[in-house]
Amino acid sequence: MNLPAPAVHRLPSLFLSHGSPMLAIEDSPTGRFLDRLGGLLPRPRAILVASAHFTHAHPTLTAAPAPETIHDFGGFPAPLYQIQYPSAGAPALARDIAGRLNAAGFEAHEDDHHGLDHGVWVPLRRMYPASDIPVVALSVNPSQSAGWHYRLGQALAPLRDEGILVVGSGGFSHNLRALDWHHTQANAYPWVTAFTDPLRAALLEGNAAAALDWTALPHAAQNHPTTEHLYPLYVALGAGGEGAKGRLLHRDVEMGGLALDAFAFDAD
Repeated sequence: MNLPAPAVHRLPSLFLSHGSPMLAIEDSPTGRFLDRLGGLLPRPRAILVASAHFTHAHPTLTAAPAPETIHDFGGFPAPLYQIQYPSAGAPALARDIAGRLNAAGFEAHEDDHHGLDHGVWVPLRRMYPASDIPVVALSVNPSQSAGWHYRLGQALAPLRDEGILVVGSGGFSHNLRALDWHHTQANAYPWVTAFTDPLRAALLEGNAAAALDWTALPHAAQNHPTTEHLYPLYVALGAGGEGAKGRLLHRDVEMGGLALDAFAFDAD
């Protein structure tokens, strides 16, 4: 008897601000949002995460069968360094995605040793605490442009029809030197609002051109003195498909300057 294949629901692509590594263990509005998020989505058969903390000159995909949990931060409480996120890898999926990226004109590579950095496991630990969904990480390249990452995301868009959850993990604003580390709930700095408000509006309107022109926004360099935390946004936007509009899933600011917006992208 031939049983029908299980139904595969189209997933949105997501952009998640992963904030401080403390998000993994602290009770916070963003943590509680992530705790609910996994249950609100169709269950993916695998997850692909473009992470701000995995950088490479060429698009690189983790291909280890059992990727290690990387604690790539310093100066935090000891319990953070004891956390493990023992999800399986997906070497065959990594190979398939690399082939798609190469066909789209990218020089993609696979890395069968690299593990999962905290940009990957911190949000996934809150969303899928059982760590029972295979995970592949994808690198970003701070030396490239927003448009380059948008095109990278476009090449990944078909995965959403195949049960793969495509996630960009970074930060809607990310200037660590400007944060008020002693006051988690400090009000957003005016220069943060001046940047995030128009960027958010462009995403919600589906105005990709305006969103890609992020350097023209007020205080752009102050919000993102380096680009690695912003570029996962454009991977997620591109993966949303042609004409994708953003849906705001969550909004918060910690320590005055850490905007923690989260979006779902879809063309429907």
